[in-house]
Amino acid sequence: MILQPAVTCYNWHMASVAIEARDLVKTFKGGVRALAGVSLEVERGSVFGLLGPNGAGKTTAVRILTTILRPDGGSAAVLGHDVVKQPAEVRAIIGLAGQYAAVDENLTGLENLRMIGQLCQLHRKDARRRAAGLLEQFDLSEAASRPVKTYSGGMRRRLDLAAALVDQPPVLFLDEPTTGLDPFSRSSLWQVIEQLVGGGTTVLLTTQYLEEADRLCDRLAVIDHGQVIAEGTAAELKADLGANRLDLDFASPEEAEKARQVLSERLTEPMNLRESVLEVTIEAGSRAVIEALRVLDDACMVPSGMAVREPSLDDVFLALTGHGADEQ
Repeated sequence: MILQPAVTCYNWHMASVAIEARDLVKTFKGGVRALAGVSLEVERGSVFGLLGPNGAGKTTAVRILTTILRPDGGSAAVLGHDVVKQPAEVRAIIGLAGQYAAVDENLTGLENLRMIGQLCQLHRKDARRRAAGLLEQFDLSEAASRPVKTYSGGMRRRLDLAAALVDQPPVLFLDEPTTGLDPFSRSSLWQVIEQLVGGGTTVLLTTQYLEEADRLCDRLAVIDHGQVIAEGTAAELKADLGANRLDLDFASPEEAEKARQVLSERLTEPMNLRESVLEVTIEAGSRAVIEALRVLDDACMVPSGMAVREPSLDDVFLALTGHGADEQ
């Protein structure tokens, strides 16, 4: 989807903060509060991630920042332009790619991009040149003359992202752009996003994929039930848990539960059971690992696998919200 009318003369190169939101509130019919005071600040040339499950408020925040929705309270600006008072100026400097491809499936990939270029008031020759360059950049040149309805899901998603870049916006909003893609297509899209940021583009990315946030985002905010419950780099959020994890694999969930009961009688460390994997929080380093294994050995229980790891973003989300990122 493209939201770009006339060109603005705003000197966005001088702005250090690309996106700023203060206490955004949005309530829908029936009293459903999608946002309950969300504040964000995104530095220019960085990737900022909104991490959270479906229904957390991520898409609502993006729709307000891209002028699709008006907030009920609070304020927001993109490169200094107020999203409520100056919507035309905001639309002139942003690109938006949503969860679903917004291109015309009856047109070819080339026709879609040329049409968008002309809507962005590019000269016909410039629109054609820009379309060809983007198709090459997104590895779609061979499919340029094919109708979009013949494209795979990954190809459509790449074309949708290309469409959001026709007018070379300095700020790009990506609302769960890799939802439903296979691992290869997702990885390819990540590489494209990294290239864009390397060229100076600012990206606000919403996602419910923990691996995606960990790889792409310079900073991220964890959002749940319309509120930001934590913010920082991935490393900072992991460090806040203050401990590593000992993962013990067992042959069955029943055996893992028995191991949890045995360890609980001798150890005080927090534990979490996920099917046949018992996760033990390690506060005392290697000494706690040795003690846990000694307790299991005394009970004649041997795990089929073992790993000591640093906290993941999934651990962070579970600790902050009390539920996993894939749960409603």
